[in-house]
Amino acid sequence: VFSGTIATGQKVRIQGPHYKPGTKEDLHVKNIQRTVLMMGRTTEQIADVPCGNTVALVGVDQFLLKSGTLTTLEDAHNIADMKYSVSPVVKVAVKVKDGKELPKLVEGLKKLSKSDPLVVCTTEESGEHVIAGCGELHVEICLKDLRDEYAQCEFTVSDPVVSYRESVSELSSVTCLAKSPNKHNRIYLTAEPLADELSNEIEAGKMGPKSDPKERAKNLREKYEWDENAARKIWCYGPETDGANVVVDTTQAVQYLLEIKEHVNSAFQWASKEGPLCEENMRGIRFNLTDVTMHADAIHRGAGQIMPPTRRCCFAAEMTAKPTLQEPVFLVEITCPQEAMSGVYNCMNLRRGCVFEENPREGTPLVQVKAHLPVSESFGFVAALRQATSGQAFPQCVFDHWEALQGDCMEEGSKMQALILNIRKRKNIKVEMPKLGDYLDKL
Repeated sequence: VFSGTIATGQKVRIQGPHYKPGTKEDLHVKNIQRTVLMMGRTTEQIADVPCGNTVALVGVDQFLLKSGTLTTLEDAHNIADMKYSVSPVVKVAVKVKDGKELPKLVEGLKKLSKSDPLVVCTTEESGEHVIAGCGELHVEICLKDLRDEYAQCEFTVSDPVVSYRESVSELSSVTCLAKSPNKHNRIYLTAEPLADELSNEIEAGKMGPKSDPKERAKNLREKYEWDENAARKIWCYGPETDGANVVVDTTQAVQYLLEIKEHVNSAFQWASKEGPLCEENMRGIRFNLTDVTMHADAIHRGAGQIMPPTRRCCFAAEMTAKPTLQEPVFLVEITCPQEAMSGVYNCMNLRRGCVFEENPREGTPLVQVKAHLPVSESFGFVAALRQATSGQAFPQCVFDHWEALQGDCMEEGSKMQALILNIRKRKNIKVEMPKLGDYLDKL
């Protein structure tokens, strides 16, 4: 208690970490059921507690995550959060052995993230629960607590799955065609890559769907050299309506085109969420709708006739445009003494990392190194680095950018193909490369 007195039955404002004074965000107003004094292993219930004491409260825990501020004043600001000098970099994925105990695990993870302010528990887009801690030891202790205290159920621990993004590296070699189930509608598409910078700006929201259309068109024209008409005719973004893929309408004089716009967009959302290579999200692809032939009768061009061919056509367009995968890359900052540098370089070279800047700290023997390290190589990296430098190097990892993988995935026996087949095996899809013939129709 920092100031004033807290009493049983008092109505307090519970302000979470995102609370801004004067707004309702992250704010709950609740009564305190009991104020309790913790004395060793026993608890003593008392009526009120003056400032300067530590107190335990009953009845507010489900409104707080990690930290918060309780107050009775309307215009109180939050007490500042604790800042940690380490970021959670070591990740493990947990999975229950027995499916019935999943709710127990989820509850346990909630309790764990409340009790330890540093742990980050997330659910990945692949549906697995990932626990991130700041070191191997920290994660181990968290898992022990989870197993014995919070969840009280058996679970297995594995390396988390790295999610990749599907992309293309050149313009489609042919214009792809797909026909609707009743053979009356045809859709023609091509795919081409977006500039890396543009993908990043869309994800940051600067060029996204919520930005000003006129500004956006001007930027696309001047900075990325798009065509005047194309810049104005972006139909939609995907996946989730704000990702870094776009559908651009480049057709000329097609009747009833706007009637099918919604169907094309929803098919594109679906296609960009699960690409053809290994059902990962697409990123950095621009689909150009070049032509559409449609049945004159409105009943023959409903959603059921337009969505499936659009999706197949998106897949075919991606497959003909030299598809690649993009992998996530961490930015690693390592602080270590000068003599431990050789160990850092060795460790980086083994894991496809590249060091791109070194700054010696003035007046100390320490060097600060910045490097890029693929996320898929980062499991066990902290331990390996400590081994290589006998514990003198301290790494920090944050997600930095997506980087296209080298090689060609259509080539037999290439690294990327092996990776794609592994992902497909894990997701229980047919373990072979998708064929273009499955998606492309003939005239």
